[in-house]
Amino acid sequence: MTLKHEPTAPYHSAQDALRVLETVTRRSTGVMDAELSRRTGMGGERLASLLRMLRREGYVEQTADGAYVAGDALGRLGSVHQRDRSLRDRLQQTLERLRDSLGAAVYVSRYVDGEISVTSCAESPTAPAVNEWFDFRSAAHASAIGKSLLGQLDLNGRRDHLSRHRPTRLTSRTITSERLLLTTLDAQRPTVPVLDLQEYAVGTVCAAVPLTAGSAVGCLALSLPVQHAHRLRQAADTLNRGATPVLLSLTI
Repeated sequence: MTLKHEPTAPYHSAQDALRVLETVTRRSTGVMDAELSRRTGMGGERLASLLRMLRREGYVEQTADGAYVAGDALGRLGSVHQRDRSLRDRLQQTLERLRDSLGAAVYVSRYVDGEISVTSCAESPTAPAVNEWFDFRSAAHASAIGKSLLGQLDLNGRRDHLSRHRPTRLTSRTITSERLLLTTLDAQRPTVPVLDLQEYAVGTVCAAVPLTAGSAVGCLALSLPVQHAHRLRQAADTLNRGATPVLLSLTI
């Protein structure tokens, strides 16, 4: 299976953030933003935005004299015993912040060994998760998560998946034509969120954006009750902007 990755804005932001972290960790006494800008080649506005995100996530801290040093979250990742748990906790905290800012349930999903897997979820009583009434693994044609993941595969990979999981009508809006689905996936730009407007379940709308990390196929998604459908596109754009810290926690 060949992947059809095109690096997205969150991918580039995560790569830039990693460059900043690498520079910070090389100087145990701290590094000022002017030196960070010089060493990373980033402009002031771009660097300031990344530093705000890294401080919010706990990866860097600022000393009294304004220098940037490694934060507690980054320190915990250096411990062999704490690393896996710290990464899981960091990802969950990031998803919960996204959930609260969006007012929507948020998910991370991967495509592994030819199957869809929802690996993380942040929900709450006011932002309930989608009721999985039909196995997500067989609903790629109908869900924002599935279409985002399939969109990152090449044509052969998509056809292979659809040969094992034939498109089934789940609602009146579900695309069941393989040809139409493949055409839709091919036209989908990786920088534009994939939407599900009651295609998987009546009463629910969803959006998903790719999480490009090396050869891994993944996505970040949200779901809303249909009465909040008017918020979907704005929430999807916010989700796209919020993908960087999620991707960073998956690649760091």
